[in-house]
Amino acid sequence: MNIESHKRAIRESLEIIEESIRKGVSERQRTIGFHCSVAAADILELFLHSRGLISPGKTIKHDFFASKRKLKERLPEFEHRERAIELLTELESKRSLLCYGKPQTEGLIEEYLSTFNKIRKLFDGLGADYE
Repeated sequence: MNIESHKRAIRESLEIIEESIRKGVSERQRTIGFHCSVAAADILELFLHSRGLISPGKTIKHDFFASKRKLKERLPEFEHRERAIELLTELESKRSLLCYGKPQTEGLIEEYLSTFNKIRKLFDGLGADYE
């Protein structure tokens, strides 16, 4: 996916997340789970592509975030890499619960959104430009 396609996809996911929050997080837990996860993968991939840290054809998928060890193997070095790995694996650890599990508490969904926002803030601070 090229840079502009990533930006479009990220903006779409952010809009859907905002709509889901307005509707009520308990009403849209699956949507929140899917879109936070895919947006985090797109933000990471966009960042890595824009810095030339991965080749243009390489893709980052949310399932890479399931294991810290595998993520460390797949990600190149960059500033705050370890913090990014912590946040991405934390996000992924709750993804399936939200997407495929029974209804969760608002607290857990809010924690998930908080983790996603920490990922956004981290990459925004590193200069990721997707807005």
